[in-house]
Amino acid sequence: MSPTSKKGIISGLVIVSFIVWLVSIYWGLMPSTYDIKAKTAETAKENNHEIVTGYTTTSTLIDLTSWLVEKPGGFTLNDMTPPGILMDNMPSFEYGVLEQVRDLALVMRLDFSRSQSQSASDKDLEIAQSKLNISQKSWALPSAESEYKDAITALKRYRLRLVDSNQSDAQFYTRADNLSDWLRKVEKRLGSISERLASSVGQERYNTELAGDTTAKQATYTADQTLVKTDWIDIDNVFYESRGATWAILELLKAIEIDFDDVLAKKNAKASLKQIIRDLESTQETVWSPIILNGSGFGLVANHSLVMANYVSRANAALIDLRTLLEQG
Repeated sequence: MSPTSKKGIISGLVIVSFIVWLVSIYWGLMPSTYDIKAKTAETAKENNHEIVTGYTTTSTLIDLTSWLVEKPGGFTLNDMTPPGILMDNMPSFEYGVLEQVRDLALVMRLDFSRSQSQSASDKDLEIAQSKLNISQKSWALPSAESEYKDAITALKRYRLRLVDSNQSDAQFYTRADNLSDWLRKVEKRLGSISERLASSVGQERYNTELAGDTTAKQATYTADQTLVKTDWIDIDNVFYESRGATWAILELLKAIEIDFDDVLAKKNAKASLKQIIRDLESTQETVWSPIILNGSGFGLVANHSLVMANYVSRANAALIDLRTLLEQG
């Protein structure tokens, strides 16, 4: 091969690599928070729908799921080709969003759409919830994207029946116990997120798994103290997964604030929810550093994970108080 040919091949590879890098940057743009009330009103106007109880929450769930498959680059978590397979921040973000979408879809199927434990679950919510639970790594026969799109279609059918005053088989019940069931799931998610973020610096932790119950047992032995630390290569993945999860929770809480307005007002809990939303909004502030820094906490270098953990912990503590308030008579 002549020197000229070699130079041409190298130049071509450099150009292709540069283009792939630019595309990955575009595909990796993170979503912004948005006005749920305005977006729901726009959706209702486009579809000639009346905004009824549950419409905002259902529409927000549809919007979050649609974002996963319709954003630039589509769903990248199962990509087998560049640039998707070379990316890690956006796939981690997507997984954080997906977990919250799955949680709410399950709660809508089991709680929000049912009046009591003996009532039948909604057929479209059953389809949506099962479709959303396909492995996010599945890329063919069927692909995760195709299943998620089927879930969106099922959710839209449920929403259409929800606004139809001529039929009553689709329901959305805004009760304090229903809301409490979902908040309990969010509470556990936020607790896990905070724990994983705090593990960025590593620390010795006491085993508190059985604390508070002298008769409790566990399957296998666990040491009294363990060192918990996130591998350095996973620091940014955990950060962006947490960022995706908190973004989804933030938007869903804003929807819940609208649909469950009467419940929250009766419990005098609207201010509590607004504070949780404000804390979660802080998790979505722009990260100006090109990399996720992992300083020691009190050192010269920032630790982005600990900053995020602080906001998440505050939101989680307030969420626990809110759930307790809702469960009081």
